[in-house]
Amino acid sequence: MLKTTCFLFLLLVSYSSCFSQKLIGGTAVTPRMRVIIDNDFSGDPDGLFQLAHLLLSPSVETRAIIGSHLKVGDGFDPSKTQAQNAANQAKELVKVMGLKSNVPVIAGSNMAMPNDSTPVKSEAVNFIIKEALRTDTKLPLYLLCGAGLTEIASAVLTDPQIADKLTLIWIGGPEYPDLAVPPPNYSNPEYNLNIDIAAARVVFNQSTIPIWQVPRNTYRQAILPYSQLLLKIKPQGKVGSYLSGILENLMTRIQKFVNIGETYILGDSPLVLLTALQSSFEADPSSSTYVMKMAPKINPQGAYDFNHKGRPIRVYTQLDSNLMFNDFFAKLELLNQ
Repeated sequence: MLKTTCFLFLLLVSYSSCFSQKLIGGTAVTPRMRVIIDNDFSGDPDGLFQLAHLLLSPSVETRAIIGSHLKVGDGFDPSKTQAQNAANQAKELVKVMGLKSNVPVIAGSNMAMPNDSTPVKSEAVNFIIKEALRTDTKLPLYLLCGAGLTEIASAVLTDPQIADKLTLIWIGGPEYPDLAVPPPNYSNPEYNLNIDIAAARVVFNQSTIPIWQVPRNTYRQAILPYSQLLLKIKPQGKVGSYLSGILENLMTRIQKFVNIGETYILGDSPLVLLTALQSSFEADPSSSTYVMKMAPKINPQGAYDFNHKGRPIRVYTQLDSNLMFNDFFAKLELLNQ
């Protein structure tokens, strides 16, 4: 029994050492995909949790972090510099994590597209195009969007040939009537889609970009209990304290207006689950389930219309939240060691 215990301890120490080496440039785990992270980091803090998790995931090569805008006047950030604020927030998290990284952090457009035929211009749009057109790597490219679709829509309008060179994973869109019912007092249009309806219309109605969609009924499954925030995240050094502090402060502010109970939805974390945590062999997010649907046509009001010319897209219906959160807890603990 003692020998077995000692062996397991040494194995754990060895694994932790290797993993830590990878976090600072070792070779225990090597990337098997590229990702560009595009999120409204000055908005709902779930994007920051997702960002921290991805940056601690050695199987992905993060090529860029894009700070994106919110809807004009959004309560999270009512300023006119939302994208720049988002980029600054991402930079602050990277600094808190103490990671030596050459990953560019870029501000996207501070405004939505004026219509579904006019792209915005930004450094972020240019980066997406350049990365998608690379020929010096065989690693597949995923664009991970946890908010609006301004940058990817603008990129594919600017250079349509990128459409078949990446996969878009998007947290957003309302429920499909044949798959789920909306929650009580639901917002209409759905929050992330409403950030830039014109951009969503470009991506769904006009482009041929492969889409893995995590609609509202599914991203609402990513529920973190407050008890786990206190026990699994908050004690884990500067990063755990930083993330839990942001979320606790927000929960306190919200509680003045709405009793939100003892959970919080980290709805952007599936972006990690569907990439970094794919299965080892025959790689795919095999512990989460999806259906193939014809891409709907998004109308000017931000609702789904049937589109008989639509292409098949993945619509995720069930998430493996245990894998997703337990992996995050473990990586935070390893970082803190």
